[in-house]
Amino acid sequence: MNKLIKKIISVSCLTLFLTPLICTNNFAGAEGENSGINVEAKSAILMEPVSGKIIYEKGSHEKLAPASVTKIMTMLLTMEAVDSGKIKLSDKVTASENAKKMGGSTMLLDTGEVRTVEELLKGIAIASGNDAAVAMAEYLAGSEESFVIKMNERAASLGMKDTTFKNCTGLPIQGHLTSAYDITLMSRELLKHPKILKYSGTYMETISEGRKTPIGLVNHNKLVRFFKGCDGLKTGFTEEAKYCISSTAVRDNVRMLAVIMGAPTYKVRNRDASMLMNYGFSKYEAKNVIKKDSTLDKIQLTGKSEKFIYAKACDDLNIVVEKGRDNKITQKYVILEPKTKKGYKKNDVVGYCEVYVDGELRGKADIYTDRDFKNGGVFDYLKNNFKNAFDKAI
Repeated sequence: MNKLIKKIISVSCLTLFLTPLICTNNFAGAEGENSGINVEAKSAILMEPVSGKIIYEKGSHEKLAPASVTKIMTMLLTMEAVDSGKIKLSDKVTASENAKKMGGSTMLLDTGEVRTVEELLKGIAIASGNDAAVAMAEYLAGSEESFVIKMNERAASLGMKDTTFKNCTGLPIQGHLTSAYDITLMSRELLKHPKILKYSGTYMETISEGRKTPIGLVNHNKLVRFFKGCDGLKTGFTEEAKYCISSTAVRDNVRMLAVIMGAPTYKVRNRDASMLMNYGFSKYEAKNVIKKDSTLDKIQLTGKSEKFIYAKACDDLNIVVEKGRDNKITQKYVILEPKTKKGYKKNDVVGYCEVYVDGELRGKADIYTDRDFKNGGVFDYLKNNFKNAFDKAI
């Protein structure tokens, strides 16, 4: 197949099947003071993170000091480096004198102590260790200053227009500011790396390898123990910032994300976050739209009626929708070009099924073929791409 034909196929697929995920700053229906919810904190926001729908907000763009909630960005850059293969969880990191001397919350690292990336992530996510955050920043970027540049670059790429980072810890420094809205953006991005929830959702952990005195880590986020389904993400406190949190919980396959900034006490912070997440769970539900190994549809792959496959789902797919709303749920199929000229073999992954709610992409599931299929040639393949451009209501 020559390059020109491949390009035509690629353009056809893009034109017919790919619909951008819509995420804007203005979410219709977001509720504030008139919702009956009384949030005492200065600023708050509640988001359904799959769709990005804002359910409630109060002063969500007010620029405030975030304290250790800053470390969400530190964890995000770390997890992106891990998941991209740049570093490994098992990599050894040596704590510097600069890391050791950090004040505030700490995981009690000694100068020259060697810990793995995973152990440092635990120190950041569970104990909010400033020493762990700086050690991680230095490992990834050479210095905290260089790492902060990367933090601000990543913030800009996520559309965090209210944010300026000055350090990787959240320790008080003039001009280190963000907003509840921006925190949801980086928190939502961090949730795309679900491994982090293994750490942020842990209440207590002990690190003893290579130490005479074990390191005991206790989560600053008490909601992971006392709020059903809570598994993250990060708390923060300084005298300037007061009590802050980016909290997330999942119940019955529905996840909620609530951010609280400037609460006067930790009890108010936890109450406000709990109240918002409970409110979100009352508004949304999960629907199973695709079951693993179920037959989704008969897909004709060429203009000839005998050339077809039955597309089967590789995994379950649940989508989150608003309760009581007449949601229009549709499917689109994307069939990929065979990797070989021979076509597909039975059980090969041949593409994916996209699921849309009211025109917005909410999820996708890989699909496999129930039979062998011999490629009928490039022109048949082009016909396929045009012929299978359809929505299917479910």
